[in-house]
Amino acid sequence: MIDPVVRDAIPRDVPELVWLESTAREHLPGQRGGDLWLARHPAQSPAWPSVDAGDVVVGVIDDVSIGYLRFHVDVDVLYIDDVFVHPGAREVGFGDALLAAAIDRGVARGARRIEAEALPGDRDTKNLYERAAITAKRITLSAAIGDVD
Repeated sequence: MIDPVVRDAIPRDVPELVWLESTAREHLPGQRGGDLWLARHPAQSPAWPSVDAGDVVVGVIDDVSIGYLRFHVDVDVLYIDDVFVHPGAREVGFGDALLAAAIDRGVARGARRIEAEALPGDRDTKNLYERAAITAKRITLSAAIGDVD
């Protein structure tokens, strides 16, 4: 059994974060809402400035990053910006461990609430958040209007 190990991301993790982010983003266009999510959440690659800001935690196996969670705190709200665990490392608790680590860091920075997003139909992400008692408070609906190419 693998025990999830989570730590703050460091600059030497950036090449693995670039690869993980690319893997995460390549599947989004096929998901409902994925194109809109991609448009609103620019890629962090290649620099990953949030690593230097201390806003990324990574899940590791043998010191190789297999997942990440990017977050930020604004006033008293912890926002989960992005979470991804490589499919080969799922079902062992890395998502839960990453989320718990981000919550700990958010609380240490004064956060009193947490907000996160899951795409429609993304049951894995929704279930991850619900295990941490994060529940839907609103549903955002979207459609293109006007001249659309």
